[in-house]
Amino acid sequence: MESTIVVALGGNALIKKGQKGTVYEQFSNARKALGEVVELVRQGNRVVITHGNGPQVGNIIIRTEAALGKAYDVPLGVAVAESEGEIGYMLQQTLQNKLKAAGIKKDVVTVLTQAICDKNDPQLKNPTKPIGPFYSREEIDRVEKRGLTVVSDSGRGYRRVVPSPVPRDIVEKNAVEKLLSAGSVVIAAGGGGMPVYVDRKGNLEGIDAVVDKDLASAVLGNAIGAQELIILTSVECVYSAFNTAEQECLRKLTVSKANELMQRGEFSEGSMKPKVLAAVQFLEHGGKRVIITALGKLLEARKGKTGTEITTG
Repeated sequence: MESTIVVALGGNALIKKGQKGTVYEQFSNARKALGEVVELVRQGNRVVITHGNGPQVGNIIIRTEAALGKAYDVPLGVAVAESEGEIGYMLQQTLQNKLKAAGIKKDVVTVLTQAICDKNDPQLKNPTKPIGPFYSREEIDRVEKRGLTVVSDSGRGYRRVVPSPVPRDIVEKNAVEKLLSAGSVVIAAGGGGMPVYVDRKGNLEGIDAVVDKDLASAVLGNAIGAQELIILTSVECVYSAFNTAEQECLRKLTVSKANELMQRGEFSEGSMKPKVLAAVQFLEHGGKRVIITALGKLLEARKGKTGTEITTG
């Protein structure tokens, strides 16, 4: 039976720890990351691929900072769009080649995606997400004069922090659905998409912020009636007591149990909690199953051999 599946690739999919993150390294990593996606397509599923963009946006901002006064400044929303195009190209070309090698005739299309957020989201007044390069103490005045918020980041230096509003809807959801219905594999909601709001005239306006890609993946999945959300990250499953002697892989969770564990503070704010929260929201709004596992473990996890499966009950 045909299913609609959203596969969310983590930020580690294209740039591995210890790598410089060259374009050539990213293409190589893309070839490894997309192998299992080909099998999902071969099985007759409608597939949407979403992805993180943290390292790429960071590099765009480093280049922008270095070129100030020599080239135009790039607002954060535009940097997200640039990264969506850059990563989309890598994933799109790689998947086109892999599908061709497998004898599968499918178009692969990248959709630059805008995520509708609330203009009055409380998170917009509370910038907390670090992005871009590290600054020295001496550089802070110059950065803050540009109206940017800078904080100390774990003793490693100072970084710009930006707001991360909650995504409410996806502007291009109908386009994604039409492409899927036409038989295409779609790459969308890269980096969570560019955050926008709707003004009084019904026009879209950008927000200088970033959107969590897992939450955006859940919103997009619900909008297109996806049955399954697969979140691929750096660990094989969701753990309780992570990185302690009591660490335990949680192979199966219900929405109620996941909520209970989140309320107890079991999951880290900057890593696993957004993924579990996205899973809960996806299931509470029509999704049937969420799998959280490591890159390379997708097919095993779908068979119940590894990973964490979250269901409504």
